[in-house]
Amino acid sequence: MTELTILRLGHHGDGIAEGPVYVPRTLPGEVVTGAVEAGRVAQPRILHPAPQRITAPCPHYHTCGGCALQHAREDFVSTWKQEVIRQALAAQGLAAEFRAPHISPLYSRRRATFAGRRLKKGALVGFHARASDVITPVPDCLILHPDLTAALPLLEDLTSWAGSRKTALALALTRSEVGLDLAVTGGKAMDDGLRAMLGQWAGQSGLARLAWEGEVIAQMRPPLQQMGRARVAPPPGAFLQATLAAEAAMQAALREICADARRVVDLFAGCGTFTLPLAEMAEVHAVEGSADMLAALDRGWRQAVGLKRVTHEARDLFRRPLLAEDLSRYDCAVIDPPRAGAEAQMHALAVSDVACIGAVSCNPTTFARDARILVQGGYRLDWVQLIDQFRFSPHVELAARFVR
Repeated sequence: MTELTILRLGHHGDGIAEGPVYVPRTLPGEVVTGAVEAGRVAQPRILHPAPQRITAPCPHYHTCGGCALQHAREDFVSTWKQEVIRQALAAQGLAAEFRAPHISPLYSRRRATFAGRRLKKGALVGFHARASDVITPVPDCLILHPDLTAALPLLEDLTSWAGSRKTALALALTRSEVGLDLAVTGGKAMDDGLRAMLGQWAGQSGLARLAWEGEVIAQMRPPLQQMGRARVAPPPGAFLQATLAAEAAMQAALREICADARRVVDLFAGCGTFTLPLAEMAEVHAVEGSADMLAALDRGWRQAVGLKRVTHEARDLFRRPLLAEDLSRYDCAVIDPPRAGAEAQMHALAVSDVACIGAVSCNPTTFARDARILVQGGYRLDWVQLIDQFRFSPHVELAARFVR
């Protein structure tokens, strides 16, 4: 056994001791002991706990891989996540004012992807243990909306006859206004018999919609999501913010940034999470790579009342970013790229005359890289706000304002 002192947390939430040696679920300043194998201590024993350590509130914490930081006080986690952003910016020679963070409440996660495996008798549905294919049931999960937790027996029933004993189903479950929306991947190949069984099961289960490997098998009701004054039925498995509270915080930040704009361009617009609320105050052009998501956005806009003009364009912004001349007609740009960031699009924005930019990001490292591009092009990073919608995880999201 080796005795170690934890020096800091890594970006995945593990404690790091000299070496480096990675020690999960530890905190800076703690003294631990354990067997070091391949630079990790899998089962540490805490000799001297840090003042920030608390008893994990979830009964599944020690076996479930969904959370990594339940052993730390909330204020510590929030400060640490802000420091992750601050350090990423500093590495690019940048700094910014930090606004008060948003932290989504417990029991508010409206979407989650469960793993489901068929057993000899019944099925097992839950989250994978960390770095393992072992599935942990989570009937008392603290982060999931109760509607998702209540549906776990339904997912077990489906997995017991439609799943495999060799591989796990991926069961993407989303709460909508009119019921649950389920998209399944990794299952059996579709045939007429399976399609009939799935359709019957979906109807009996009260789902709003069931999709299997991207094909809609049954839709009893369009699984509507409220986006400002509009209601949108996203395609199966489409991206949505994890909690409504975080979505509202992001929308509020972008409304403030775009308050004086008459025309806004929304880059990586998805199904209209930001496009449609912003259309209450300005004309918006939505640009997104998925034609299906844009079609859902367009239907939502056309059925809403009191929105300004919304146009849309299917475009791969990684390969074909909007250029400065395309951007010249807009007063403000909103951008919410995937984890890889939007380097090519940021270079185009950097040489544009757009007055202000509202950015949302789920990766501080690529955000900081892209922010440097804008700053070198003459923008100022005005402020940053941590949006913590993945409670107890090391995942960091943010909103930020740039001004020319």
